[in-house]
Amino acid sequence: MPSYRELLQAIKAEITEIDAASANALLAGPTPPALIDVRELDEWEQGHLPAATHVVRGFLESRIEQVVPDHATPVIVYCAGGARSAFGVKALLDLGYTNVLSLAGGFTDWKRNGFDVKLPISLSAQQRSRYSRHILIPEVGEAGQIKLLDSRVLLVGAGGLGSPSSLYLAAAGVGTLGIIDGDTVDESNLQRQILHSTTSLGEPKVDSARRTLQALNPDVNVVTYAERLTSENVERILADGWDVIVDGADNFPTRYLVNDASVWHNIPVVHGSIFRFEGQVTVFKPVDGPCYRCLYPSPPPPELAPSCAEGGVLGVLPGIVGSMQANEAIKLLLGVGDPLIGRLLLFDALEPSFTEVRLKRDKNCPVCGEHPTITEYIDYVEFCQGGGAHQAGAHAHA
Repeated sequence: MPSYRELLQAIKAEITEIDAASANALLAGPTPPALIDVRELDEWEQGHLPAATHVVRGFLESRIEQVVPDHATPVIVYCAGGARSAFGVKALLDLGYTNVLSLAGGFTDWKRNGFDVKLPISLSAQQRSRYSRHILIPEVGEAGQIKLLDSRVLLVGAGGLGSPSSLYLAAAGVGTLGIIDGDTVDESNLQRQILHSTTSLGEPKVDSARRTLQALNPDVNVVTYAERLTSENVERILADGWDVIVDGADNFPTRYLVNDASVWHNIPVVHGSIFRFEGQVTVFKPVDGPCYRCLYPSPPPPELAPSCAEGGVLGVLPGIVGSMQANEAIKLLLGVGDPLIGRLLLFDALEPSFTEVRLKRDKNCPVCGEHPTITEYIDYVEFCQGGGAHQAGAHAHA
């Protein structure tokens, strides 16, 4: 039986190695290769190459195709000193990868040459336990979880849609949740607004929400605004910096205000609305797709858009729609999947059924069109009181 040293020499004779200087030049080029770090987690946490993806050697064969699906993609594999990476390269060649290199001298030689090293922000042991099911997903992993913890989401409304959205975003570890709502908890809310409870009756919704969310996940910083979103305060609130807005507003003036502000600040909005047994979800992402005004140029007259207090809503419906909003927000934060940009997803709880409607950006839109006519905040209450042609599906109630 050959010794380990003999086996390593034999493996190195079958593969191609690259020195640190040559690897650095390739990584700095216009089409850098994929870079795979096969060291153990504790080694990774002590520092790694800036562009590297961490795949522990023991899982390399089973996970590489999720990280590098095209077998023709150039790949550099490295470890601490060049031994584990050599075995890793041989394994990738056996799997059919055609352009794979091992970093000679590994991470040790890379540092010795003075090239850039990234010291990662790592999860604590407790966080790894809490988010373990996320970390197992290749599209999330530890890097994605750290990204979520560094993300900021503003929820407009702590009611029917804001309740499930905020609960799942907090559970997912979104680091900062902003919640704006000027209402207090009413007994009629409790049939669907699961952020609140009987003990919260009469309390500002943002205070009840903060207590519930922080009890669920202490990692989450909850920033509250006990006020209604208006043209006067929207700039102050958006100045706190938000990656995504989840719109669970219960009125049309706020929806149009959120839309205009999001276009001007280039912040994607996850839109949701519900009424009786029907709900809808879409994503309005400036530049990449239509905005709310492209879909609803004008609001329906009040008599055609009764509130939940007037028309009712199935208690479980906001749980379904709000959960879908949280899903879309997480996809946007992670940069994974296919968000509902330019697609309106309609849900009928009675059948039940989902229907997808394609949406197009309106080049004549007064806010996001080629020649916008609305370039500053307007009196949104007056605008909505003016009514307009009713557009089917324009629910506004949470």
